[in-house]
Amino acid sequence: MTKLTRRTALGLMGSAAAAAALPRPAIAQSRKIVLGALRFTSHSGSFIAYERGYFDEAGLDVELKFFQAAQPMAVAIASGDVDFGITAISGGLISLADKGAVKVIGGALSEEPGIDGQKILASDAAFQAGLTSPAALDGKTFGMTTAGSSFHYMGSKVVAAEGGSMKFKPLQKVGAIIGALKSGQIDAWSIVPHIAKPLAGSGAVHIIGNISDYLPNYQVTTVFTSANNAASENDMTRGFLAGFSKGVADYNATMIARDSGDAGVDEMVDLIHKYVYTDRPREKAAPSIINGTMRLNEGAALNVASVEDQLAWFQSEDLVSKNITLDTLVDSSYADMRS
Repeated sequence: MTKLTRRTALGLMGSAAAAAALPRPAIAQSRKIVLGALRFTSHSGSFIAYERGYFDEAGLDVELKFFQAAQPMAVAIASGDVDFGITAISGGLISLADKGAVKVIGGALSEEPGIDGQKILASDAAFQAGLTSPAALDGKTFGMTTAGSSFHYMGSKVVAAEGGSMKFKPLQKVGAIIGALKSGQIDAWSIVPHIAKPLAGSGAVHIIGNISDYLPNYQVTTVFTSANNAASENDMTRGFLAGFSKGVADYNATMIARDSGDAGVDEMVDLIHKYVYTDRPREKAAPSIINGTMRLNEGAALNVASVEDQLAWFQSEDLVSKNITLDTLVDSSYADMRS
């Protein structure tokens, strides 16, 4: 397959047991790869695997490259600047898959009943004017990074379930959305709890609902790579999934099951703080990191029903081709497909 240039890619945009089940790759040591990430607690599987040497064990010399939104990461994967990414399904990602540029190879984070998840937020101005529950979203303005982003999908599904419609405002970056919400330039947004709860604590924003009430098994983020890697770099790709899955297993055991007690949580917070809320002292970052605890997908398992629902929504909004199938987007030879 011809490697896409960045210019071309931009044009195309317009389980511990489960981990052990993944075969050990027979590849040369220190294979250099670049891993795309966001500075979110939900990306902790990557940070743990990097810090604890799980990628090294798989023969991979990993460099972390950070992004501020999902779609630029997809562009970087397609162009070959980045080898693997952890991010939400977006219209851009699906379109790149349709062009034979990228493949989803696993799941990273899902909404799960009983586990605190993504929150629906209202600005203080909108809240004081009556936006106290998702039922009042009709006619309001909802923040998103870009059209076809996960924020666009979540907001649309929530307001449709409530029988209304909203205006969506693209603001490109998460930081810009936060600023617009706090200042009342937009009325509502949805985001992971480690961001939502501190915002609500400031008084400028209010939590008015949970995404899990509307999308109880939503596959929030996925693991993906270039189609070339998926097809031609089998050992490297399986090695990456093995290392990443060990990081995920450590996170869930420590932060969800709390197998190591408070001491284990403290140690994990120290590790994650190297990458998340780095502009805050540890004592101020820790509550937000802990508040952001959501179960990550053991063994990079992928919720197929959720992916199918997302694909169908993007198609219904004419954001991607109606001819795209699940097989176009997902390489099932890697993904542990669960419904």
